[in-house]
Amino acid sequence: MTLRLGRHSFTDERSLMMAIVNRTPDSFFDKGATWDEDKAVARVAEVVAQGAEIVDIGGIKAAPGVEITEAEEKARVVDFVAHVRATHPTLAISVDTWRASVGDAVCAAGADILNDAWGGADPELVDVAAAHDAAIVCTHTGGVTPRTRPYRIEYDDVVRSAITDTVAYAERAVAAGVRPDSVVIDPAHDFGKNTFHSLEITRRLGEMVDTGWPVLVSLSNKDFVGETLDLPVGERLVGTLAATAVCALAGARIYRVHQVPETRQTVDMARAFAATR
Repeated sequence: MTLRLGRHSFTDERSLMMAIVNRTPDSFFDKGATWDEDKAVARVAEVVAQGAEIVDIGGIKAAPGVEITEAEEKARVVDFVAHVRATHPTLAISVDTWRASVGDAVCAAGADILNDAWGGADPELVDVAAAHDAAIVCTHTGGVTPRTRPYRIEYDDVVRSAITDTVAYAERAVAAGVRPDSVVIDPAHDFGKNTFHSLEITRRLGEMVDTGWPVLVSLSNKDFVGETLDLPVGERLVGTLAATAVCALAGARIYRVHQVPETRQTVDMARAFAATR
């Protein structure tokens, strides 16, 4: 189906690159490389030139750390979203937040997508998306508290849990007034999962695709790649691209990434093998 992300629409033959732009001083991969606003602006221009259809702007790192208030999160992202909206009118803007008040502010500033990486921790986020005619990404985290690491977490079947929870979240979003063609589901690799779980999700991603909801994957330099290959954060690109190819063959629609050109080539090649490109 045609995917509608706020003011932008994408036909179903297109795989979309969602480039990560962190407005944090302590992000796990870039270590604050785009904390300075000028560098964040340059990063957006770079990924747009590389062909990214979406940027995903985040004001809080996912890992445990210093508490960031709602006011501080807004200060990091709202004005920046407004600047990106004015500078790149054809770009789809996503904001990585689980807080409804932040979602409301960024949508008012021009965001198209609310990327809820914490699985509906704030139940009012769907109402904000509906009020602004925005898209929403519904993730699976196994019910863990935002910004906590999984500890001895267990599933009878992690894929079945991911499908059950994300589809229920998607249906709740539609019931709140979000357009069905503006809802995306995400198994959320590493969030509420250990490496075994993330590998199983990757291996069986086609089962999530078969639900009919567009699937987003966020694989880029994740811990499950590093633990599988015993590699630090800066050396995980090849492993990331291997996981990306598997997800592309399974039919994932959106790829949240640090490295846009490499991911695009991997996805295009995989889709050529699958005869979907």
